Amino acid sequence: MTPRRRRYLVACLAGHGIGPEVMAEASRALAEVSRLHGFAIDEAHLPFGGEAVTRSGHALPAATRAAYTGADAILVASSSQPALAGVKAGLDLAASVTRMQLRPRGDVTAFAPLVDGAEDWTIERAFAAACARNGRLASVAVTDSWRTRVELAAANHDGVAVRQLTLAEALPLLLSGELEVLVTERVLAEALAQVPQLAPSMRPLTATGLLSPSGPSLFGPSHGSALDIAGQGVANPSEMLLAASLMLGEGLGRRAAAETLERSVDDVLASGVSTPDMAPAGVAATTREFVDVVLSMLPSARRDTEFALGGAR
Repeated sequence: MTPRRRRYLVACLAGHGIGPEVMAEASRALAEVSRLHGFAIDEAHLPFGGEAVTRSGHALPAATRAAYTGADAILVASSSQPALAGVKAGLDLAASVTRMQLRPRGDVTAFAPLVDGAEDWTIERAFAAACARNGRLASVAVTDSWRTRVELAAANHDGVAVRQLTLAEALPLLLSGELEVLVTERVLAEALAQVPQLAPSMRPLTATGLLSPSGPSLFGPSHGSALDIAGQGVANPSEMLLAASLMLGEGLGRRAAAETLERSVDDVLASGVSTPDMAPAGVAATTREFVDVVLSMLPSARRDTEFALGGAR
């Protein structure tokens, strides 16, 4: 993560299904929110998945690999693309970060190490996120060694209040919206990832990032390719926009822009604008119409100091 740069390169892997549609809308949102916050994003839209097979006979061409390894971050449009396994295998991925919106109760950002030896690095990333939000971090653990690691890190972060929790203690707090940033042992990461399924009535939105200490990190929504509605212009872009926001904050270090985009999406959903999958009755918005409203609300969703001072620093 390198904050305060003025230009970034994002590799975009749309794939097939609804991927091209939701990626196009994420591109529009990234262009507008980066303009508002005084930086620029260059995008490399690369052959990937079914689209790449059609063009070159290979789901993950060598040229695509070469291009995304030189990017600042990678954004994918679906969690179900088979070629995604090849992308992950070629990256130095150390930790996961999951952003869950449990509307209307709250949201949570959860960090977990992916590999042995990445525990301390993951904990530091979680402390950085907690500092940028409300100064509170929850640690969920089953071993004393993990609790000790978190306590040692806390000694270097005086401004962050830390709660040490068991999984049984953490789950109801998550569902009630009381926890905003948490870090957990690797063994518990999968259990916490199931939290949105425990509260289907809240229509949770989820995006995930796989973080790298030495190269581009990978971000995407939790939804699949949704082949049954591809090309109809009715795909819900909310999780794709949440993934773009997560990429801005945890991949590019542009947390203020990330919060602006996420807040705008939340404001639109709260206003009742929705795509057909979320509309209870009546006329629903198309994918593009939904994002049109998100873009129109970006200026009012901005809350950072740059805006208050009238310009980007």
